[in-house]
Amino acid sequence: MDTKHYDLLLVGAGLFSAVIADQAARKGKKCLVLERRAHAGGNIYTEKIHGIEVHIYGAHIFHTDRKDIWEYANSFAEFNRYTNSPVADYNGYIYNLPFNMNTFNKIWPDVITPSQAEKRIAEQAAVMKGRTPANLEEQAVALVGTDIYRLLIKEYTEKQWGRPCTELPPEIIKRLPVRFIYDNNYFNDKYQGIPIGGYTQIIEKMLTRADVQLNTDFLADKTNYEKMADTLVYTGMIDEYFGSALGNLEYRSLRFDTETLPVENYQGNAVVNYTSSKVPYTRIIEHKHFESIQNDSTVITKEYPVEWKKGDEPYYPVNDKKNTALFAGYKELAAKTVEKGIPHVIFGGRLGMYKYFDMDDTIAAALELAEKIL
Repeated sequence: MDTKHYDLLLVGAGLFSAVIADQAARKGKKCLVLERRAHAGGNIYTEKIHGIEVHIYGAHIFHTDRKDIWEYANSFAEFNRYTNSPVADYNGYIYNLPFNMNTFNKIWPDVITPSQAEKRIAEQAAVMKGRTPANLEEQAVALVGTDIYRLLIKEYTEKQWGRPCTELPPEIIKRLPVRFIYDNNYFNDKYQGIPIGGYTQIIEKMLTRADVQLNTDFLADKTNYEKMADTLVYTGMIDEYFGSALGNLEYRSLRFDTETLPVENYQGNAVVNYTSSKVPYTRIIEHKHFESIQNDSTVITKEYPVEWKKGDEPYYPVNDKKNTALFAGYKELAAKTVEKGIPHVIFGGRLGMYKYFDMDDTIAAALELAEKIL
């Protein structure tokens, strides 16, 4: 084990830790980063396969409304002008996402104008009039009506979460984009793109001045590692840090099936969602379309949602009432760690804070934390 003493020990080499390591280095602080995987980058890690930057852990499109966050990300790599315009396949019929006038006209051919679309949705959403949505199904119907819910939300969401929509919290669907314009751009944010050459280069540049140990399990020698730094930033699963003393938080996991195909263009789009329960995967990603790569082969990834069990990779926290209450208990434990004589422990990132983060939110949260602790 390294016997040096550090200002910061960062557990996990994903985007959250990398941003803090970068900020710490700028202030002359010494950082040790521990990563249990064989590579840095967390879930935004990309790897070149047949000249194509493959998003190993699923599609990641950078988008933000904050100019400062956009400029910070662009200081590590040049971004292209990729616009996220996924499509949905329901039993062989193709629909535009997000829900917009192209979607509405495909579902209802007699709907052509925004006022007609608003009227049709209002008619179908009337069943929720005067009621507060109690679950995801009711929230979705209140937002887009019954037809869109049935075709493009219900089966996809139940496949993704492994639970009936009636058992999922309404908050999951509240950020669903609905637009009464003919525009297939999924995000409303002003800035959007993909780093030319992939995300891995960004993380590597952020970690240039830190000591990084890969294939290292912090929890396997937790007591000794905690003695090596004044402050510990832990981005792993908060319940695992405490030995699951209060019970296990729940997550959803993913399985990725990636293959190279001897065709120039497999599906004509970077992301195609499969909303029918008859298809076991939720989407197919064709990576070359992120950077408009021109060659004779392509790489696709089928993304399968799976029920998480201990030892699996956790991807999505299940933020229902039960897990939210359990996480509150772990937050109380976290607040008491300083009293035990170990370094100041801070829990950050998607797993440490049991919260889904977009990449710009991750950077913003990490920069804010770095400013406080540095």
